[in-house]
Amino acid sequence: MNAKERMKKSEVSGLPPQALSGGQESGVKKTRLFLLLTLHLSLFTVFYGCSSVFFYPQKELIDNPYLKQVSYEDIFFITSDAVKLHGWHIKAKGKSQGIIVQLHGNAENISTHVNSVLWLASEGYDIFTFDYRGYGRSEGRPSLDGVHRDSRAALETVLKLPDINKERIFILGQSLGGAIAVYTVAASPYKNQIKAVIIDSAFSSYRGIAREKLSQFILTWPLQYPLSFLINDYYSPVKWIKNISPLPILIMHGEQDIIVPIHHGSILYEAALEPKEFWQIEGIGHIQAFALKDIRERFLQYLQAIK
Repeated sequence: MNAKERMKKSEVSGLPPQALSGGQESGVKKTRLFLLLTLHLSLFTVFYGCSSVFFYPQKELIDNPYLKQVSYEDIFFITSDAVKLHGWHIKAKGKSQGIIVQLHGNAENISTHVNSVLWLASEGYDIFTFDYRGYGRSEGRPSLDGVHRDSRAALETVLKLPDINKERIFILGQSLGGAIAVYTVAASPYKNQIKAVIIDSAFSSYRGIAREKLSQFILTWPLQYPLSFLINDYYSPVKWIKNISPLPILIMHGEQDIIVPIHHGSILYEAALEPKEFWQIEGIGHIQAFALKDIRERFLQYLQAIK
């Protein structure tokens, strides 16, 4: 059985803006309309940008039958700017080997993203997963500043959870969550309480991925550079990943990822300091690594080797 037959999609993600077609005009009026529509689309993409380009929240939690196979509890916590967030603490089966803090991708909510990590509970790991503001049962509206406040609050909440192995805290960021995880750990006063950071299918730069997506559409291609400079690039992981050192960093990326191409993983790996690893995984796309049994087994060995 090849990789494509074994994999399951764990995220619905869509960064690029939608193309916009013009009306039935001709000559100068047609050219003018084309330019106006292009400008309108581009400005909409940028100025409403963080919510429309980087965030696709879903409020409704999907009924997930796999959750019935584990023990979990709802956790509500408050951010530094007084936004109430919701998460789940999924209990390890047997003696806890540590806790995995999942920062999920840009679409849907924890009810779907949790499927990529639920298997870790059977392997003896607690899991803490949460929704950013505006997602699921979390209040507020998503923004770049906001989701970074959310991830810091989540880490602080994990440190207060009873009956977990606080000596082995692992941060797992997937897609957008990978970008958020890098800054969260790099700038965290609790960095020395984290054992390792795992980055799965993350982009290297907010501005860079926006530029790439704008370049894919004829209407926005001419404006990809000027518009991309309007994107907030402060939190871009390529700027912060070196500050994670001396914590171990594992970067995973599918070679067939068309949402966040694998060169983003290469850029992050080059910018990171040792100790670091880069798993370039054949035959899979975006956030599909854990659908492969051999990758799950390799990942468990990686966690167990970290002392």
